Amino acid sequence: MKYNPLLSPFENPYGAPDFDIISTDHYIPAFISAIDNARENVKVITTNSAAPSFNNTIEALEFSDAQLQSVSAIFFNLNHAHTNDQMEKIALDISPMLTDYTTDLLFDQKLFEKIKAVYEKRELLNLNNEQKRLTEETYRKFARNGALLSGDKREEFRKISKELANLSLEFAQNVLADTNNFFLHIEDEDSLEGIPNHARETASEEAISRNLPGWVFTLHMPSYHPFMQYCKERNLREKMWMAYNSRALNGPNSNRRIIKSIATLRYKKARLLGYKNHAWYVLEENMASNPPTVNQFLDNLLDNTLPSAKNEINQISQFAKENGFKDSLMPWDLNYWSEKLKNKKFQVNDQLLRPYFQLEIVQKAIFGLAEKLFDISFEEVKNIPVYHKDVKTFKVTDQGGKFLALLYTDYFPRESKRGGAWMTSFRELSKREGIEERPLVSLVLNFTKPTKQAPSLLTFQEVTTLLHEFGHALHGILAEGSYTSLTGTNVVRDFVELPSQIMENWATEKEFLISFAKHFKTGETIPESLIDKIIQSRNFMAGYSNVRQITFGLTDMAWHDIDDLETQLNKRQSYNNKPDPEQFDKNQIDQSNLDNEQLNNINIEFTVESFEREATKKAQLFPLPESSAISTSFSHIFSGGYSAGYYSYKWAEVLEADAFSLFKEKGIFDKPTAQSFRKHILSAGNSKEASLLYRKFRGRDPKQEALLKKYGMR
Repeated sequence: MKYNPLLSPFENPYGAPDFDIISTDHYIPAFISAIDNARENVKVITTNSAAPSFNNTIEALEFSDAQLQSVSAIFFNLNHAHTNDQMEKIALDISPMLTDYTTDLLFDQKLFEKIKAVYEKRELLNLNNEQKRLTEETYRKFARNGALLSGDKREEFRKISKELANLSLEFAQNVLADTNNFFLHIEDEDSLEGIPNHARETASEEAISRNLPGWVFTLHMPSYHPFMQYCKERNLREKMWMAYNSRALNGPNSNRRIIKSIATLRYKKARLLGYKNHAWYVLEENMASNPPTVNQFLDNLLDNTLPSAKNEINQISQFAKENGFKDSLMPWDLNYWSEKLKNKKFQVNDQLLRPYFQLEIVQKAIFGLAEKLFDISFEEVKNIPVYHKDVKTFKVTDQGGKFLALLYTDYFPRESKRGGAWMTSFRELSKREGIEERPLVSLVLNFTKPTKQAPSLLTFQEVTTLLHEFGHALHGILAEGSYTSLTGTNVVRDFVELPSQIMENWATEKEFLISFAKHFKTGETIPESLIDKIIQSRNFMAGYSNVRQITFGLTDMAWHDIDDLETQLNKRQSYNNKPDPEQFDKNQIDQSNLDNEQLNNINIEFTVESFEREATKKAQLFPLPESSAISTSFSHIFSGGYSAGYYSYKWAEVLEADAFSLFKEKGIFDKPTAQSFRKHILSAGNSKEASLLYRKFRGRDPKQEALLKKYGMR
């Protein structure tokens, strides 16, 4: 067999991948070989004549696909961070192979019987807490993924799983394509009035890269956001807003059909498993437990924040009118006029703050914060292969010099990278036969690139975003335990955002800011008066921001908390080609008794736009254009693992506000509090139920009051 670096142990320091020699031609052979290897390892388990035990069944299964996990982590992370047409095709080609492997594994009756045998006698096996937890989680994983199905239902489950895997990939590819395909080309410099120099410089360099005169603005955040904040020409703001908020809605990259198919298939899959719908299935394992709890949580939060949001919109509208604006306020006006109002009220804006937030200095300060709180150190290492010249690597060690993790940072946008910000891992923690493999963690963001005139300077929001993703990174870096599936960020969805969101709080702490924020030209420390304005302005538009997030949560739940497939989806569908969907009698069919053939005949025929508006009408603050929708580019829920889980950002915000109130009480750098947070949250992973871990840290259940107080609503 031809040498394949993906299938051999990496000889680099810390076992880092050989990015410098891995090529796209290596992936498919590596996947095929790794899948075969995993199947063989499972066969060893199922053919073992010895009685099923924790070691020969549960633990053996946990490590059976280690090679496949390595290949998958490298490929899929690069497919998000540095992709190309060939990789996107490979993703589609290998998706059915991976789905077949996973489904075969979960439907392996001999394997499940062995797992079940260990599970049923787990109390008698003298297992430690970690081993018992792994046994329970393994059994639950199989049971929740079809192991208890048989016959036609099993084959239907397999078919649905394969379709969903492909559709998720198609969805992500369409969003990336539509994001990259649009750009706004400006040749008249007068049209740039109001746009700051740094954004103009970036737009000029973008134009040069496309062999165009003038300036080019794109839908990537470092370009889109300042344009919407500062561009004086309303028609251009509208054009950009419409392009961003209609990505993958129409045209050759449309996701309309795909999201309808994904929602329907998820519904069918949940019903096959005995759940009311996809949301009931997903939430069973989360802290929230069920859709009524989530819906009540979102409604209560909406009740507490909607009045503030409406008042904020009224203030902005009135301010705009006082300054000559004669039209009705629309979504593409909000950032522009809110930025002006914020500047008037607090004399603080991104352009005033950016010079104090040079990327390299901010990063050093955030590393220093982690050192101060958690007794760890970061050191840049330059002998590690990287997948792009912008990527840097850092060795993370504890106080005694023990290696904890390797951290990759990838900060700048490019066409090969998806938009947004995320943390991921090329390898997660595991320990086998006394040999520990520490995590290889990656931070991927999209900040403004350095130009000839200035280094990369962050907005205050970008500083907060970096703190957020770094919190996720800490969750991976500080992981402890033996089994990957129980460590690091492998926790329930509405708990995973706690480590990230709590870190954002330090962004508005004077003691932290004054320690590093210095003007990139003069070296002058940020004035305390400016920090005071940051703190005073942190709740500016807090009501609107909360309602916006709630709107996303409502959209997500509408797609997935489907009580009656015929009526929930806005009564816009046909059944067996019934000509008039509005005349459809929902009592004609009992969803709970639909068989697979009937389910397959359901053809959802509603518009995405009208569905969204119906789902979120109680939280809408603006009239929305008919040709806009977020669902078709809502990657979190259709390709990012947050389906029926987007509420978790607000849920975790309640947790982090309540948790940070303890830091405020004890001191924001209080070592005992930080060490307790490390022990019970960052290092604990999924070793215990999330609610129990939180109580161990906080001493009680979380209270929503801390969040409302944080936003000045209490």
